[in-house]
Amino acid sequence: MSGTDARAQLLDLLAQRSAKRGDFVLASGRRSSLYVDCRLTTMSPEGQRLLGSLGLQALADAGWTPDAVGGLTLGADPIAYAIAHASAFAAERGDGPLVRAFTVRKQPKQHGTGKRVEGPFVAGDRVVVVEDVITTGGSALTAVEAIRAEGGVVLGVLAVVDREEGGREALEAAGLAVHSLATASELVARLPH
Repeated sequence: MSGTDARAQLLDLLAQRSAKRGDFVLASGRRSSLYVDCRLTTMSPEGQRLLGSLGLQALADAGWTPDAVGGLTLGADPIAYAIAHASAFAAERGDGPLVRAFTVRKQPKQHGTGKRVEGPFVAGDRVVVVEDVITTGGSALTAVEAIRAEGGVVLGVLAVVDREEGGREALEAAGLAVHSLATASELVARLPH
């Protein structure tokens, strides 16, 4: 399947499963007439397949060669896992390196090692922060801060959906390159009227 076809399928899935019209309070505290629950897509078999291949392609298109991908739990987790899984198939074909997945806890663990970044992440890793939806950019910035505190080098941020509400600009103002697989306006255009 071509990248164009895969992206169209992802947009359709997001519009059908994840995007809802109504009156919602977002994680940022803002009110919105559009809610996007990416987990309904990112945790589905079809969504995982599409996100893995599109995510790997987006990394290549951005010129990023990360050791690992991950972000703030829970929204980033299925995206990171899909990309890591797809990288294993690509590596078997000789079409790229393995990319590990990790997750960033919202709060440091209060037992064991007390780690905030979990999984096969090591200091010095070049990473891309993944995010399901960017609204204000706050979740991605929280993940970036935790990753840098543990010695990671952040190459940029890859989001499934950019709500086009200033989050991209806030991340770019913080010196981070941002790429998204979809925008809110693309999803709205696919919603029934």
